[in-house]
Amino acid sequence: MSHLELKEQEILRRESLKKLREAGIDPYPAAEYKINATSREIKEKFNENESAPWDVRIAGRIMGRRIMGNASFVELQDSEGRIQIYLSRDEICPGEDKTLYNEVFKKFLDRGDIIGVEGFIFKTKMGEITVHVKKFTVLSKSLRPLPSVKEKDGKTYDAFTDPEQRYRQRYVDLIVNPQVKDVFLKRTKIVDTMRQMFNEYGYLEVETPVLQPIPGGAAARPFVTHHNALDIELYLRIANELYLKRLIVGGFDGVYEFSRNFRNEGMDRTHNPEFTVMEIYVAYKDYNWMMEFTEQMLEHVAIKVLGTTKSKIGDKEIDFKAPYKRITMLDAIKEYTGIDISGMNEAQLRDVCKQLDIEIDDTMGKGKLIDEIFGEKCEQNFIQPTFIIDYPIEMSPLTKKHRNNPELTERFELMINGKEICNAYSELNDPIDQLERFEDQLKLSEKGDDEAMFIDYDFVRALEYGMPPTSGMGIGIDRLVMLMTNSPSIQDVLFFPQMKPETKKVELSKDEKTVLELLKASSPANLSQLKEQAGLSNKKWDKAIKGLTKNKLAKVEKTENGLIVEFTG
Repeated sequence: MSHLELKEQEILRRESLKKLREAGIDPYPAAEYKINATSREIKEKFNENESAPWDVRIAGRIMGRRIMGNASFVELQDSEGRIQIYLSRDEICPGEDKTLYNEVFKKFLDRGDIIGVEGFIFKTKMGEITVHVKKFTVLSKSLRPLPSVKEKDGKTYDAFTDPEQRYRQRYVDLIVNPQVKDVFLKRTKIVDTMRQMFNEYGYLEVETPVLQPIPGGAAARPFVTHHNALDIELYLRIANELYLKRLIVGGFDGVYEFSRNFRNEGMDRTHNPEFTVMEIYVAYKDYNWMMEFTEQMLEHVAIKVLGTTKSKIGDKEIDFKAPYKRITMLDAIKEYTGIDISGMNEAQLRDVCKQLDIEIDDTMGKGKLIDEIFGEKCEQNFIQPTFIIDYPIEMSPLTKKHRNNPELTERFELMINGKEICNAYSELNDPIDQLERFEDQLKLSEKGDDEAMFIDYDFVRALEYGMPPTSGMGIGIDRLVMLMTNSPSIQDVLFFPQMKPETKKVELSKDEKTVLELLKASSPANLSQLKEQAGLSNKKWDKAIKGLTKNKLAKVEKTENGLIVEFTG
């Protein structure tokens, strides 16, 4: 990277880097730096009445400095928080040579640099617990300046809050917005709590393929890739359901997996192309048992993570305390539309959609039409945890028929804050029925439904060996974390959410901006006339037009009428 592409601060930091090396200091040492305390531990355990000094060795990032001649205070940030450190020139440099303080510390180090310090703990006259530094070590020189977040009178200024920047540069976000780390610590605790509960039940955590020859287990559009050695198309998994049920066939009574899934679909505040789902399958259970298990699990997780069953999300308060309300899908549609769709055929459902002003297309079968009605008119009304139960059979190709009504299935989805959080069934274990359902999905695919399920003949073969009555449940971890951390967007609970390609911002000179504005107003323009309008000297004009063409904002073409400049941005 040339100096022409660097900002002033970046150039200065590279000069400091060079000077550190000239001073014999390695700005990126390889040796282990042993620490014996953290900022939080120091603040929690320090007792100023102890007679013996508490010697510590900590490391962290410089977040602020107050240099007062021969002494300085530094705000140091480690993984647990921030702590003040104090440096005195004559203690850092007890001999005649004061270079380490006067040059290295004061001139060559910057905000964002990582250092290690050794010293003892004391409390200042202002009552702040502080590390009195005896020795410091440069551990990593930062070449880019951090965003300068300022606080005054309880208010924050110049905060690093632009969502796109935060998601693209999560590493910076974590450094300057310490509250962001709390979201991800809670995420880990949510997963750990679920895992511990499942293990206590005696269920086995397993791993299933990410690359699959058939993208089964859900109705979704997959990502496609090619395996060169086998010369076959493979799909990134959209769900792990069918593999987990194969393991139930194989004799396990309970299996679960925290699965990274991929769906080649839209992106919004609740959808990311790759996402995490926990799926669990338990033999000899049904969807009634799974409803109780699910609500007990979520109540348990909320208490462990939040210390209460209640969670704030925006201006709403969600209570995860069991039991949860139950309502059938058809009753929910009737309640919020006033229309009873029981027993309706596809044509009648299309009429209902038109009546309710719901956008549909010719590829949609009965299941998709019912799903559109529920999604448009009902879903957003369920704020508190609510089980939507007994789905029409057309919507549930992997679900057992309802024991009392063969037009329905033993399926539930849990709605919270107007969104689906989990999906569960009494699993279909009749291989003949399953094959017929797959064939119905194939017909939808032939109609143009690119989310219809593929036929998985090997899964049917597994069922033919016999699968015990089983209930399965999948829960979206990302959406659950959103609910338990008051995060409005799925991007807030993913370290590195998928983003559009980053476009490089073009920095234009004053003359380039002048020419560009004229060109935008008259493109395509005669080069000579444009130059005259710009009023620039020959040298400035040449530099400006070359800059615009280099940045692909303009192009010059030779025509019968002379040289023509066209705006291309």
